[in-house]
Amino acid sequence: MGFQTHGVSKLAGAEARMPHTTEIDVIEVLLPDTNGILRGKWLPGSAIDKILKDGVAMPQSMFGLDVWGREVAETGIHIETGDKDGLCRPVPGTLKPVPWSPQPAMQALVSMYLPDGRPWMLDPRHILEAQLDRLTARGFKPVVAFELEFYLLRTGDDRPGATPRTVFHRESGPARQNMYSISDLDEFAPVIQEMREAAKIQGLPADSVISEAAPGQFEINLYHRDDAMAAADDAVLLRRLIQGVARKHGLKASFMPKPYLDSAGSGMHIHASLLDAEGANVFAKPGSGEATLRHAVGGLLEHMPETALMFVSSFNGFRRLMPGSYAPVSLTWGYDNRSVAVRIPNGKPAATRIEHRIAGADANPYLVLAAILAALDEGIEKRIAAPEPITGNAYDLGAPRLSASMQEAVRLFRASDFARRRFGEAFARIYAIMKEMECAEFERRISSLEYDTYL
Repeated sequence: MGFQTHGVSKLAGAEARMPHTTEIDVIEVLLPDTNGILRGKWLPGSAIDKILKDGVAMPQSMFGLDVWGREVAETGIHIETGDKDGLCRPVPGTLKPVPWSPQPAMQALVSMYLPDGRPWMLDPRHILEAQLDRLTARGFKPVVAFELEFYLLRTGDDRPGATPRTVFHRESGPARQNMYSISDLDEFAPVIQEMREAAKIQGLPADSVISEAAPGQFEINLYHRDDAMAAADDAVLLRRLIQGVARKHGLKASFMPKPYLDSAGSGMHIHASLLDAEGANVFAKPGSGEATLRHAVGGLLEHMPETALMFVSSFNGFRRLMPGSYAPVSLTWGYDNRSVAVRIPNGKPAATRIEHRIAGADANPYLVLAAILAALDEGIEKRIAAPEPITGNAYDLGAPRLSASMQEAVRLFRASDFARRRFGEAFARIYAIMKEMECAEFERRISSLEYDTYL
């Protein structure tokens, strides 16, 4: 898939609404890596025409970096290959101003291609694109929305291992929750309003803002989009926006899935439905919609254990999957039930959709969505039967559990024929290696609790 000329016009249109490029100090080129961490370059504003026309060269091995930004030699895509460059093309529609930047700046997402124009299939954006192409060929168009939870933290204590303090940290007194608190939104209105305004400037379809289930935890939702790739782009850029605006206000926004064991973790919930060629929601069609929905759910649950590593991609993320925490722990589904992994929200029949509740807030949106769409597609294609929906508390029913640890999730992913078929042999192998090495790094460390207990 090459760079489309209509994309240049979209990018150029965004530029036309900005000051002349001589007034722009920096063009920030953003390449989301395998872990969903933004890599890239800062280029002078005068380079805008070159970026649009020629793209930007960056090493193909960017997709073999671990979560600490280090080369994972075991992937075999670093210096032993000559560390060749790929060509990063701007994603249409993503050249936007950076309103929180201290200097006049614009940013653009990019995606990597080989010198001959083929997609570099270790780029997670291309992994998602392959699933979308398959759905398109089968006459389906996904409609997708992301919800992102995060903590606002105080800054100033950067000691290694120090417990972060939320903006509502208390040294004493009873535990504070204050779920859906308007007063908490009011207290941080300048920060939240600036996030909303920045989203408008960047064209991100931000919807509701919620004070979530723990002190200092918030959620910003994105509107449903019938362009699933754009929805994933929005999620990547919204995370950056939230962090950038928070930093401007002297705060830190964290998408760490479980910063506190005794408080709610932060998730990334994805709402998804499918339209047919006539634009009708296939989950809501009279006569066949319920069966199609159940087959989609069947596919999601059947392939969930072997793809859990794409949803919960960090060592810390598995700490979030705790019973009673509103994070799912079992292979379950149900109607309007927040204790299950796959929830069917209440609403008008035409809006019938799946809410996938597994992913941690730090996961790569492209990989999360790719795994969801691949599994529900396979469920529909193979007519995989779903179990009966759960009513009541799924934590108490003894249902089959999700992977309890990153080590188990890595093992299941590495053994998965489904992952190799749907995401490619090279990606499946390299992703498994990277996450094995990440596990090993944590296992090599002695915790402070071990010292306190055994020294």
